[in-house]
Amino acid sequence: MRRIRVATDVGGTFTDLVYYEIDGESGAMESFRTEKAHTTPPDFEKGVLDTLDKAGLDYAAIDFFAHGTTVVINALTERKGARTGLITTHGFRDVLEIARGNRPDFFNLRYRKPEPFVPRYLRREIRERMSCKGEVLAELRLDDLAPIIEDFRAAGVEAVAICLLHSYANPSHEKAVLDRVRALWPEVASVASHQLSQEWREYERSSTAVLCAYVRPSAGKYLAGMEDALETRGFPGSFYVMQSNGGIDTVKAVRETPITIVESGPASGVLGAASLGRLLGLENIIAFDVGGTTAKCSLLDRGRVATTNRYVVERSDVSSGYPIMTPVVDIVEIGNGGGSIGWVDEHARMHVGPRSAGALPGPVAYNRGGTEPTTTDANLLLARINPRYFTGGSIEPDMDAVRAAL
Repeated sequence: MRRIRVATDVGGTFTDLVYYEIDGESGAMESFRTEKAHTTPPDFEKGVLDTLDKAGLDYAAIDFFAHGTTVVINALTERKGARTGLITTHGFRDVLEIARGNRPDFFNLRYRKPEPFVPRYLRREIRERMSCKGEVLAELRLDDLAPIIEDFRAAGVEAVAICLLHSYANPSHEKAVLDRVRALWPEVASVASHQLSQEWREYERSSTAVLCAYVRPSAGKYLAGMEDALETRGFPGSFYVMQSNGGIDTVKAVRETPITIVESGPASGVLGAASLGRLLGLENIIAFDVGGTTAKCSLLDRGRVATTNRYVVERSDVSSGYPIMTPVVDIVEIGNGGGSIGWVDEHARMHVGPRSAGALPGPVAYNRGGTEPTTTDANLLLARINPRYFTGGSIEPDMDAVRAAL
């Protein structure tokens, strides 16, 4: 009896599948194949199922399924997450905006800090205070929560992040606030900083909790849709999600704290580069991955994949970015991929990205309704990509539309 092991990766433009069959008796690998299909936002699971159907796989024979995705990082870079509110300790609502003084563009007198994901009117305070040793200095006033929740409801908040002072030392107040929020408002997505990190540094913990809450509704819906679709088609095996640290976790755990898969797909690419390097006898490697929405780069020193819990999204020479305090394969990433849209600002300066055409409508060349020129369109027109063998010959690019758009 043959068993099938499957891995899929959802990118901003394409969804990829890799699978191989194993002989049930000998355990030897029988065959190894790949498939590719368009990503299908907002129902990303459809693109995954398309790759499985193109491969003609028997769902009942799949006993292991590992799933990687760039849905979380793309939601952050394109600002397509949920409207988020923050609840924090009295006197600390501006930690998210004060951030750090270690700005990269230090001598720029016009420097502006990155815009917080939560505007000030959606950052609220609750009376309580914990010491750095976990001692209660001021009792938690849970009565403060009801009016905050009502205001959040009225403002159209879809997710709530909770980060209380020194909850890494004693999370009891934070747990109580999280429980009360879920009791008062069960339908809202909510997350607390102690679920993600139990290390000190208030700004980094606040940022991590906010970014996790920001992507939780969309990530939760997407992963639930994936599980339901596979179960409906008779998949009996184990379904896991690739984490940013290079490991895998259950869907239930990831839906609770989806920021742990912020670099899910890219982390897989770095691990793949390390494996390929071992086969080729190479230890010092630069792994470079250009997707539809972002471009990623990682350095492998002596064959080792480095991880960090000081990861920063959108860090550049002129921006300090947004810190995430969870273990992540050490990757540098920018919002510029094959689907990144070229545009001109009010000062006649040209930019590319971070907004992407994605899979729908996609680059103009795909002839799926796109009208804004992308990096892919430019490369086709410059013949850096062969128009006669575009995506392996599976798509005939509309070069007239590309010329018109550019």
